[in-house]
Amino acid sequence: MTLPRSTLVSVEDTPYYHVVTRCVRRTFLCGVNHETGQNFEHRRQWIEDRIRLLSSIFAVDICAYAVMSNHVHIVIKLCPDEAEGWSDRDVMKRWACLYKGPTVFQKALSDQALRTHEYTLLADLLVNYRSRLASLSWFMKCLNEPIARMANQEDHCTGHFWEARFKSQALLTEEALLSCMAYVDLNPVRAGMAKTPEDSEHTSIKARLNPEVSLTQTMDEQGFRQRPGQFKPLARFEGHDTQNRLNGILFSLTDYLELVDTTGRILRNNKRGAIPLHLPPILERLGMGRKTWLAQCTQFEKLYQQRFAKRPRRIDRQSA
Repeated sequence: MTLPRSTLVSVEDTPYYHVVTRCVRRTFLCGVNHETGQNFEHRRQWIEDRIRLLSSIFAVDICAYAVMSNHVHIVIKLCPDEAEGWSDRDVMKRWACLYKGPTVFQKALSDQALRTHEYTLLADLLVNYRSRLASLSWFMKCLNEPIARMANQEDHCTGHFWEARFKSQALLTEEALLSCMAYVDLNPVRAGMAKTPEDSEHTSIKARLNPEVSLTQTMDEQGFRQRPGQFKPLARFEGHDTQNRLNGILFSLTDYLELVDTTGRILRNNKRGAIPLHLPPILERLGMGRKTWLAQCTQFEKLYQQRFAKRPRRIDRQSA
């Protein structure tokens, strides 16, 4: 029996969730339809762009994602404490990126004078919006609905694009989180769409190794009314430091890359692809040693925030 979403998502138990959403009838509505020859690959970029943009508006961190031809995987961390720290003005600006809102909301956003009863109505609205901006269900709603509208408009049709809302799986331990992230990042390799993780398109591991943001769609096409001030990077790998409060993933990025690389070489009978065994380790394939990669990783967040549309400056290998 299907359970209500409120019983499946509990931030008190874990903030980490694996989310899957599939195209209707699992057809290749985001890839190449092998029966008709139609190519819908550009829609994968639509979805990736929107995931990254929504993560900048909602109180969430994106740990991993993979946009496939007929389904999408996301490993997401809910951050309700972050939403509680926003000012009312922050909540209004974020919600205005998604929806127009009622008249009283528009008046407050444009700094017009409000009547006494309108202040009470606005306060109730902001409580509701703050809760929604920390909600997994609302995140997925704001991801799936505009993509479906854009695809239907392109196909000159109506009807469902996604077969259901979405499926969510709680990740209760660090082992579950890491194994799920590796599983998601290796999806294109297992499907035979890429030989190595760094060559896979529309995945979080590709975004980490090549921190470029290619926002191909306009804000209007993506359903955004305003551009967010700055786009949030993916969830950070914070190493094994247990002395301080961690906001990221309790694992080092170098170790994670080696974990993914090792796992991707293991053959599975029910999957088409695996990383070829003759290839060198991933850090060698990236053209840098362990120390050099660690040095670059320590500067990644700073460089990414300052130059989110460019690759970070390459570190001289001799410096490590």
